Amino acid sequence: MADVTPLDGIRVLDFTRILAGPFCTMLLADFGADVIKVERPHSGDDTRQWGPPWAGDGADKQSAYYLSVNRNKRSLTLDLKSAEGQEVARQLALKSHILIENFKVGQMAEYRLDYETLHVEHPSLVYCSISGYGQTGPYAHLPGYDYAIQGQSGLMSITGPEDGMPYKIGVAISDVLTGMMAANAIQAALFHSQKTGQGQFIDIALLDTQIASLVNVASNYLVSGSPPIRYGNAHANIVPYQTFEASDGYFILNVGNDGQFKRLCTVIEQPELAQDQRFATNPARVENRDTLIAILVPLLRKKNAAHWIKTLRAAGVPASPINDIPTALSDEHAQARDLVQTVALANGTLVNLLAPVTRFSATPATLRRPPPLLGQHTDEILQEWLGMSSEIICLHRGRGII
Repeated sequence: MADVTPLDGIRVLDFTRILAGPFCTMLLADFGADVIKVERPHSGDDTRQWGPPWAGDGADKQSAYYLSVNRNKRSLTLDLKSAEGQEVARQLALKSHILIENFKVGQMAEYRLDYETLHVEHPSLVYCSISGYGQTGPYAHLPGYDYAIQGQSGLMSITGPEDGMPYKIGVAISDVLTGMMAANAIQAALFHSQKTGQGQFIDIALLDTQIASLVNVASNYLVSGSPPIRYGNAHANIVPYQTFEASDGYFILNVGNDGQFKRLCTVIEQPELAQDQRFATNPARVENRDTLIAILVPLLRKKNAAHWIKTLRAAGVPASPINDIPTALSDEHAQARDLVQTVALANGTLVNLLAPVTRFSATPATLRRPPPLLGQHTDEILQEWLGMSSEIICLHRGRGII
């Protein structure tokens, strides 16, 4: 069973680059789909140049950024600006179950690779377009950048200290969430296609996804009519649920219900706080947030973070450290879950990569292939998918088509 994957036999033609699209196709590749990453000859995905840091050296060195979202794929180079390249891409699309692209709106139509054109010959094709603002609307023509989306979606308005400038999230979270949303939608459409024989077009936008991901914060506004404000490391609807300073640094305290608050009061030797009507229930604690936090701050500064985390967890109160990245990746739990795995790149360089995280009991997602070198699999894909002869491949290469 170990060799069986959930998407075994599914062919994905991947015209995406940078982050949102490649993250999406990496998830599909993790699930066993044969993902063909179509790249520009000579340069490829822009992120191949986004270093340092690099893995390896010389002509085959690869950027850490590129490596982060391209495992389990094969790379084919193709000049989509040429009529011959477009024809090869069309033939590959007709052999695919899924096509994903994140060009500017209208670009694939110029290549005659748009959904409407391909649907005529391949009605079961699932076609996903990822863009900054979607295929319709007044902003559809604008390029989509994660940073801009974080700002425009309202996310930055609720991120950062209570006073001061808005902050972005430390990773390109709009891209990552959009990639996840796209992968989810694609698999739903694939299920429908395999039942009915009818594919469909999927329009996924960074802005739409990030606004939807505001979840309870957006709902707070829609229900109350009051614009959300920044709470720094605190929570808009739960108290105390934030970062606190211990004697040697910071830790996180997450009191999610009244029972946990009672246990917190016992741990800090202030049981009377749990009986105080200002703090006995979460709505009361939210209303009296400043008063309660002012009581807790000096109490929690008396002992170190490790003490509070150990003691609170033992009492059933959620508490956690604030790790840096090296500590998080080397944590015993992360190691036990194999969240980091070592893989040999095509040039023989050994590199540590994040591993697939979805756990299937019968069809595990595995790190089967390292991120490919540019055009590494061009010949084998053209031969395997299209039955193209070595002579034709050589001609295409000589003309710069591949």
